[in-house]
Amino acid sequence: MNLVKPLIALLAIVNPLGIIPFFILFTANFSPEQKKRTIVVSSISAFLVIAISTLIGADLLHFFGISIASFQVGGGMLLLLSSINMLNATPGATKSTSDEVQEAAERASVAVVPLTIPLLTGPATISTVIIYASNSRHDLWQHAVLIGYGVVIALASALCFIAAEPIARFLGKTGINVMTRLMGLLLAALSIEMMSDGLLKLFPGFGR
Repeated sequence: MNLVKPLIALLAIVNPLGIIPFFILFTANFSPEQKKRTIVVSSISAFLVIAISTLIGADLLHFFGISIASFQVGGGMLLLLSSINMLNATPGATKSTSDEVQEAAERASVAVVPLTIPLLTGPATISTVIIYASNSRHDLWQHAVLIGYGVVIALASALCFIAAEPIARFLGKTGINVMTRLMGLLLAALSIEMMSDGLLKLFPGFGR
């Protein structure tokens, strides 16, 4: 397994810069202590989602009798849909509905739902981690690397949230949209590669 691709894919999917507007919305009426606690809880939760998906994701596929090739195709399609939304600069469209966003903004705690799940680590993130973990199912070192990438994602998310307001002022809505579209383009390429790899496993004749 190319150890760089999972990190690139995860950073593109999670796209903490694109979640900054949601974080600002959800924590608009929070005290500094509440914001700090929200950042800590959401970051730890994002790490736990990635770590748990790495450790037991392949076993869940095996339990339900799902082949990794089929999951690669399905996960790749999900990533492609996410990338299309990111190219349209609507990263939250496939992760959270407008009603869910409004309900979350009215709640005292939003760290886990919806900030972590599904905005930061939604189905696309979980699918990606499971696919890469399944491809290195018997390699403990590569599993450790994937879990380490969970730490990187958690830290990146925390840093973006800590500096949310300065980043939002500096980049503006246009700047955040440009970054989101660039991430979406990268994710689209990764999703096609993931689907093609799965299809070649399901239909080896295509490779001839």
